Amino acid sequence: MSSPHAPAHEDAHEAHHGHSHGHEAGHGTFKSYMIGFVLSVILTAIPFWLVMAEVFSSPAVTAAWIMGLGAIQIVVHMIFFLHMNPRSEGGWTLMALLFTILLVVIALSGSLWVMHHLNTNMMPMNPEMMKNMP
Repeated sequence: MSSPHAPAHEDAHEAHHGHSHGHEAGHGTFKSYMIGFVLSVILTAIPFWLVMAEVFSSPAVTAAWIMGLGAIQIVVHMIFFLHMNPRSEGGWTLMALLFTILLVVIALSGSLWVMHHLNTNMMPMNPEMMKNMP
């Protein structure tokens, strides 16, 4: 709120642009968007390279790297494109970031657990059994 001696056009300007001085949400600059874009491209290209070049002999190691880089990319998007930081919205965006990280960990670990158990408990099929399938 402005002082009684401040010009009325400052209040109108503040209301028009929606500036709230209680929140420190940063609006992205061209430089920050470009940094986010370059990091996103790199974090997309690395997993592609890991798979295509068969860098690791173990598929589990490759999958772990891909999931880790994917989680890092989520954080990059939240910071550079959604402008989340500890100061914005009174710290609530930081809580949203932590909650998102928790959900990603639960989703990734649950998916791996389910896929591992499906693979382990799947009935083995030999070629002769496949011929008798409907």
